[in-house]
Amino acid sequence: MTLTRPAAQMTQVLTQLEEVILGKGRQLRLAVSCLLAGGHLLIEDVPGVGKTTLARALAAALGLEFRRVQCTSDLLPADLLGISVYQQGSGDFRFHPGPIFTQLLLADELNRTSPRTQSALLEAMEERQVSADGQTRPLPRPFFVIATQNPQSAHGTFPLPEAQLDRFLLTITLGYPDPRAERELLLSGGRYSAAQRLPAVLDGEQLQAAQQEVAQVHVSGALVDYVQLLVRATRESPQVQEGLSPRAALGLLSAARAWAWLAGRDSVWPDDVKAVFGAVATHRLLSRQSGLPQPELVQALLAAVPIP
Repeated sequence: MTLTRPAAQMTQVLTQLEEVILGKGRQLRLAVSCLLAGGHLLIEDVPGVGKTTLARALAAALGLEFRRVQCTSDLLPADLLGISVYQQGSGDFRFHPGPIFTQLLLADELNRTSPRTQSALLEAMEERQVSADGQTRPLPRPFFVIATQNPQSAHGTFPLPEAQLDRFLLTITLGYPDPRAERELLLSGGRYSAAQRLPAVLDGEQLQAAQQEVAQVHVSGALVDYVQLLVRATRESPQVQEGLSPRAALGLLSAARAWAWLAGRDSVWPDDVKAVFGAVATHRLLSRQSGLPQPELVQALLAAVPIP
């Protein structure tokens, strides 16, 4: 497959991101695949490992309008969606859009806000629109949510409900940097300011053109068989409380298409499905043993399902 202009631009985006988020090439590729597939991204990790920096760098490199909301326990849905204010002169109410009216929204520490405010994101993430004061208002295109959350063991967190988690296409964990990357980080004084200064490689319209190319990546019948076998394995495994939904299966195919497209191919291989399966499944699967998603469970499922 010959690289098209959008594909070449996306390769440049990855190169720029790797200069800001050091030593995390796979996680960056997953994050870009998520946006190319039109999905939303959840980043779960301890504070201070670069979650916010990654979101800011993605917005800058992709030329997207960016807003950040710091989620706290007293954050209200109106603080996110917007509010109507009475205009004394005209006697009318004028809607003042909230920060959700942007192209890339960072909901920082989403699990520190109340379930009521968490649920305010559901319509926006699924329908790309906001209903307020009896009116439905479309959101900008493209529209992405990148949410970060602290580990559930952290103080003052509200677990995200299953319906909310299922709206996120992928989950990634950055983890601590390796010693070499951390030394470079220490010597440079951090990377957040560099993330803000990244030159835009493309804009929203070009990103949507790339998404259209991704959607055209070929998926064979045998590949669909493999995806169905994987999904069925999650539903029939005695180690899993609830298997993957049809929405998750569709997301798995979309993410695999994006992964293949980034590799310069026009068809999806089983290895593409394997590469994204953990990021698609981990936040959706619940192990019967511990009650927590387990990466080991994902690997066991991949090992147990043969390629047709």
